[in-house]
Amino acid sequence: MFQSIFHAGTFSVENVIMTMLVALLCGIMVAFVFRLHNMPSGKYAIILAVLPLMTSCVILVVNGNLGTSVAMLGAFGLVRFRSAAGSAAEIGYIFYAMTIGLATGMGFLVMALVMTVVIGAVILIAEFCGMGDALMRERMLRITIPESLNYTGLFDDIMDTYTSYSCMTRVRTTGMGTMYELSYRLKFKRGMNEKAFIDELRCRNGNLDIMLGIVQGERGEM
Repeated sequence: MFQSIFHAGTFSVENVIMTMLVALLCGIMVAFVFRLHNMPSGKYAIILAVLPLMTSCVILVVNGNLGTSVAMLGAFGLVRFRSAAGSAAEIGYIFYAMTIGLATGMGFLVMALVMTVVIGAVILIAEFCGMGDALMRERMLRITIPESLNYTGLFDDIMDTYTSYSCMTRVRTTGMGTMYELSYRLKFKRGMNEKAFIDELRCRNGNLDIMLGIVQGERGEM
């Protein structure tokens, strides 16, 4: 059942066509999981759909030839340096698709189908269970205050009202030493209004600059 359809390195037209069709089918399933993952798609989903097919074709072309293998490795290395770094999720989906392509290229078609279904199910179950939601609730906050204000405990009452966790991570001077910039990491309590939170901070800091965003180290980049 999980044996390769290729024997002794020989290919038949029927086996090659079957391999390419299974690779394309698995690629479409990977792209479908990607879309269900509620990620921005654009043309990325199309690339995921055909990536297993391309990978399986590369494996078929190499077919144990050492010289061809080295040439293909160099070509992939050039592609790597010409491409922009993606997020952890995007790179994970690329590995997902390439793994399927490797399996189909080696002739393990049933195994490729099983891996596509199992890995896709694991991703969707993890998404359904809300794994990673805690990180998505964590925010980075930067507040600018005039140098005349004592920042120690200045926003503690507001933080206690709106956040379940808050920690001042950095203080630095800005504006030629006329202001302080306070950096916080915090997690909002469920159901809290971020606009109301920022409005209260503005009343406290003299309506100077406030920036609220996701934590830099947890945007999912690799």
